[in-house]
Amino acid sequence: MNAPLTAPEEIIVTSHRIACDGGGGALGHPLVYLDMGDDGQVRCGYCDRLFRLGRKGKGDYHDPSPRAGGGH
Repeated sequence: MNAPLTAPEEIIVTSHRIACDGGGGALGHPLVYLDMGDDGQVRCGYCDRLFRLGRKGKGDYHDPSPRAGGGH
């Protein structure tokens, strides 16, 4: 018997550019940076997470990027 498929995770973010590592840990994937462009959403090619642009303060996504906040 096949297990039911679950929908990919949808994450509300407040920035057009985000970083995704698949949630980290053993089940994660390499860190990738994604840019939403003009449509306000982008899907990660590794883990299929869907990132949607929301209003400031609405999202609780933790950016895994070591440069979160734009610093170098």
